[in-house]
Amino acid sequence: MKSFEILRPVGRLEQYSTSRHQVGFYLNVAVSATYYLPDSFVFPVKDYVYQACEAAILEHPSLSAIVADDHTQDPYFVRLPDINLDQVVSFQDRKPGLLAAETDGEPAPDLDLQTLLATQHNTPFRAPNPFWRVCILLNIEDERQFTAAFVYHHAIGDGTSGKAFHQTFLRALGAAESPDQTKSIIKSPGLPLLPNIELVHPMSLSLPYLAKKIFQAKIYSRRPTGLWTGSKVLIPSQTRLRLVPFSKLLVTTVRDRCRVEGTTITALLQTIVARSIFAHIPPEFTLLACTGALSSRRWLPDVITDESMGVWVQDYEETYSRATVAPSDGSFPWEEARRSRKTIQSVLKMEGKNASTSLLQFVDDFQEELCLSKVGKDREKTFEVSNVGVLDPQLNSGLPSIKGMVFSQCASVMGNAIEVSAVTGGDGCLVLAVSWQQGVVEADLVNEVIESTKQELYSIDGV
Repeated sequence: MKSFEILRPVGRLEQYSTSRHQVGFYLNVAVSATYYLPDSFVFPVKDYVYQACEAAILEHPSLSAIVADDHTQDPYFVRLPDINLDQVVSFQDRKPGLLAAETDGEPAPDLDLQTLLATQHNTPFRAPNPFWRVCILLNIEDERQFTAAFVYHHAIGDGTSGKAFHQTFLRALGAAESPDQTKSIIKSPGLPLLPNIELVHPMSLSLPYLAKKIFQAKIYSRRPTGLWTGSKVLIPSQTRLRLVPFSKLLVTTVRDRCRVEGTTITALLQTIVARSIFAHIPPEFTLLACTGALSSRRWLPDVITDESMGVWVQDYEETYSRATVAPSDGSFPWEEARRSRKTIQSVLKMEGKNASTSLLQFVDDFQEELCLSKVGKDREKTFEVSNVGVLDPQLNSGLPSIKGMVFSQCASVMGNAIEVSAVTGGDGCLVLAVSWQQGVVEADLVNEVIESTKQELYSIDGV
């Protein structure tokens, strides 16, 4: 690695992920997409996939970047001289008949993809190999249809970056040439890495906010009474995963109802997941702590867009009480969904000011302070809802298209007990990827929460 070109130091937000990965506390994130090729694509799928991967490598410098010295407090990015696609791209056939279309109007979960992602989310990256993989699921009943799971280190990309990769991949498929242009060894481009968030945003902290956080961290922080957060922080980590799809018809109905009620799908999902957890945990637990993720790109310089790959994200916090989210009369608490939306709006208006990610500048030892010191202690958060939005549908039938998409994450050892990752694909279907750490939450509880979440969504009637 010493002979590789040095790109730049790892930023603090990026280091949050390099340190978590280095100690095995958080391994990767993935965005998967199911592609449909028109009949004019007559060559083997591998040829088209390799050409699309080459285009992505040449466009996104983070794909040829890996981290050196991630065990220290001064990691830095270096550039791989080239990438061997035979090492980062894998192919496997789907099991015949497993990709069911719908049952009783409900889309069936993609069990092949669920199995693949569960394995991938438990597989770390090892330098000097690239910090990403593309796993292709081939449909042997239809050679023009395949699913590409893009699995990557969180230090080289956030959730939106996974969508950006697939948008590049899709464009490249549309411009694919005959197979004699296909090659396995791709020389890395000489492009500079895009700047980390600390270089392009002030990330300011107000004195009251900073004083409060220092007091909580150094002097006293009382755990709220009645808070449920699963088990204490434990290692080692084993990610469990379930994919939960919803039809375009249902998504349209829910979105329309949200507009009438003055809220959003993300805020609604937070409220519903909270209700669903309360329904299946003992009544003495009366409080849940939720975190959400939102993209910082909207207030960054034009050099960073939704088409860029990198880490420009922050989180926000919300709490839910049993009394307001699960009222005794059984009615749905739309006021809570509106409150959740207002929380998100208030964070957006701050444009990155007083973001918890800005506090990373005060961390001296990322591995010890943020990860290892928390083992055996109470978990702070209950669940996360991270929604990377909608992929615009492709309207040209003569070009390749993306239908279904899945956004998923590995379990976070010191993070939320339950993670819910959401994306809506080009087919208009919403998929929730629910992940958790084995031993932190019982699988039966997660399955009950999922079933309650589905019932809640299906019970929301249009207006």
